Amino acid sequence: MTMYKHIVIATDLTAENDDVVKKAIEIAKVFGAKVSMAHIIEPLPGYGYAYVGVADIEGELLQDAQKAMHKLAKKYGVDEKHCYVGVGSTKYELMDVVKKEKADCIILGSHGRHGLAELLGSTAHAIVHSATCDVITVRIQG
Repeated sequence: MTMYKHIVIATDLTAENDDVVKKAIEIAKVFGAKVSMAHIIEPLPGYGYAYVGVADIEGELLQDAQKAMHKLAKKYGVDEKHCYVGVGSTKYELMDVVKKEKADCIILGSHGRHGLAELLGSTAHAIVHSATCDVITVRIQG
């Protein structure tokens, strides 16, 4: 019996998140699971009211994230057609990726904060409580 068939790795594309991706890839190998990766950019508050002529900050963030995702996919041998970079609510956008990919597991990083309220962090906490599949959190050191 295969426990997981398709794993979505949620990444923030930072260097400290590299260990999370590494561990997630190893977990996928153990189960012989397909891998998808997702990075979601939260919308900038009040950005829609910016003045004409101001640089397209979200567009630049999106381009930078797509380049970083391309590099990460190449590094870990993940097919780019299974890599997603989007703008929106991390919780909702990630659930869309999970649904589209028919994934049965999400792996994401979480900082080991002190105190019960900060146990997982707000994004990880929201994902754990809204996911329709298993969620594995990997502690981010640092």
